[in-house]
Amino acid sequence: MQIIRFSHDEDIAYGIVDDGEVVVLANDPMFAGFDTTGERIPLADVTLLAPVIPRSKVVCVGKNYQDHAAEMGGTAPEAPLLFLKPNTSVIGPGDTIVRPPQSDRVEFEGELAIVIGRIAKNVSAENALDYVFGYTVAVDVTARDLQYADGQWARGKGFDTFCPLGPVIETEFDVDSAQLTTRVNGEVKQDAPTSLMIHKIADIIAYSSSVWTMLPGDVILTGTPAGVGPIVAGDSLEVEISGIGTLQNPVR
Repeated sequence: MQIIRFSHDEDIAYGIVDDGEVVVLANDPMFAGFDTTGERIPLADVTLLAPVIPRSKVVCVGKNYQDHAAEMGGTAPEAPLLFLKPNTSVIGPGDTIVRPPQSDRVEFEGELAIVIGRIAKNVSAENALDYVFGYTVAVDVTARDLQYADGQWARGKGFDTFCPLGPVIETEFDVDSAQLTTRVNGEVKQDAPTSLMIHKIADIIAYSSSVWTMLPGDVILTGTPAGVGPIVAGDSLEVEISGIGTLQNPVR
């Protein structure tokens, strides 16, 4: 099932994508279930928004693909390497990634994102998938020069517009059969199966919940494969994950 958050006639609502149409939901399905209003709208007539605005945080996993750890000049950590993005960094499909004037090198990192659906604290890996609402596409936009200059990642990863999410939340998704592809102006920059993640979904959720209480609507970015690189004003960035869809954002 594909869940969207959208605007239409100046209203914001949630819906289920069904054969080119949107089945309008009565409320946020994460909290109110899947009751519908009975209204159907052509998908082409709505504006897609970020499918979720995290209630408290975006958790990110660094260096979770061996080839990306190598291209960054290091080795993959034994345990998930966690950092945070503020929820103010979240934008949706078609929204503009804004390169901050403080940075001379802004880079893309295409990623699979987990959307948490239940309060999770100290959950086991065996039960961790019970806390997943669904999955979406994400970009971990990074001001690489600031990340290196600061020696920690909060500023370089946390600017407004630095966490595009979308286009949908897919509630039925097979991580082991998906392919992640990132394109800049149509040119493929990243292309890797998500099955190559070092730390798997259940382990990431369990580890994150041992640090923070994960709230419904919180998002976990699961890391990026090799091929990260710069984006500049005028670029068009696309991250596609098979089984979910394509997230497109312009850059200025």
